[in-house]
Amino acid sequence: MSGTLFICATPIGNLGDITQRVIETLTQVDLIAAEDTRNSLKLINHFDIHTPLTSYHEYNKYEKAGELADILLSGKDVALITDAGTPAISDPGEVLVRKCAEEGIPVTSLPGPSAVITALTLSGLSTGRFCFEGFLPRENKLRKERLAEIKEETRTIVFYEAPHHLRETLKDLYDALGDRRISLCRELTKKHEEILRITLGEAVSYYEEKSPRGEFVLVTEGKSREEIRRERAEEYAGMSVREHVEMYEARGHDRKSAMKLAAADRGVSKREIYNELINE
Repeated sequence: MSGTLFICATPIGNLGDITQRVIETLTQVDLIAAEDTRNSLKLINHFDIHTPLTSYHEYNKYEKAGELADILLSGKDVALITDAGTPAISDPGEVLVRKCAEEGIPVTSLPGPSAVITALTLSGLSTGRFCFEGFLPRENKLRKERLAEIKEETRTIVFYEAPHHLRETLKDLYDALGDRRISLCRELTKKHEEILRITLGEAVSYYEEKSPRGEFVLVTEGKSREEIRRERAEEYAGMSVREHVEMYEARGHDRKSAMKLAAADRGVSKREIYNELINE
């Protein structure tokens, strides 16, 4: 019978945020796979845990996933931890979880701290619908493609960013999205936690004068309905109502459906479209 992989969330700053269940699990498993053993050793020593550590990170994730799977298949239990927060979220842990799923190895998650959720709850922006983008691609072409996709996103968007890339990312977001609201969350749960709830334009200006420090979670508002309606109105401004309706009819829609679609494009009611047609 194989062992179990335990995905253990660890504090993102304040060590008091670790759960008792995680402490007990880290004590009882046969091996702890850590993103950075030197960093994790501080946590392990703080809670007087003596379980052996092994490295599992971005640069050995495929080879090491196979080795850890073999250990699990031999009947031993393994705990997976990351430098901070919940493993497998924008993290090499997803490769190990996938490997375990393929091999039929039991996996369970011990919930706890998450920078994504912590920042979202502090942002002051809409939390009903959101998406997580992690780190934007560094390669120019992929970065532009991703930003073009994000521009149309209507949900609240959460990003990670390192301090030495923050200025560039804020400018790229401003250029792509315009002056939307953003919450910049820094040093979460730590003594110098800081939440800036400003606009992208203000954020660009702020960090031109101030040096970014600490890891950031950026929470940006999605595209608003007003912005969508405005863009559609501008797109169809040179087209008459009749031409607009006939465009949809040419695509196979009946008159009623075509009027409804044209009304949505222009940000008006279907009744206004109908009145415009009969008064031409």
